[in-house]
Amino acid sequence: MQDTVVSCPRCGAKNRLKPESGSRSPACGKCRSPLPWIVDGTDISFRRELEAPVPVLVDFWADWCAPCRMTAPVLEEYAGEQAGRLKLIRMNVDRNPATAGQFNVRSIPTLILFRDGQPVETVIGALSKSALRERLDPRLG
Repeated sequence: MQDTVVSCPRCGAKNRLKPESGSRSPACGKCRSPLPWIVDGTDISFRRELEAPVPVLVDFWADWCAPCRMTAPVLEEYAGEQAGRLKLIRMNVDRNPATAGQFNVRSIPTLILFRDGQPVETVIGALSKSALRERLDPRLG
């Protein structure tokens, strides 16, 4: 796995993040502001990735899914706006069928919001950012 380079939404500094996400929200090395916390999950790492001090939004998607490709930038922007308050895990259903099956994912994109390792909200299908905010913001606390 490769390091990810993330720009700080506050100061614009480039930050290199290691693939191991750990259990703490990433912060900018320059200004210490929270960074968007976006990781690519796997069947093996999924349970560990849910162990986060913030709510975790899991995006079940696939390369061939047009609505998934439309949703991806919306989710990345939302994760950036919620930096320090949300972790986004991207789960490719073709590469990680066990986790998708565990949560009965039958249509994609499917988004599941977890709090303390438990699912609290499920969204099926592509949504605009405003619709996504309307559904998820009340659950973020």
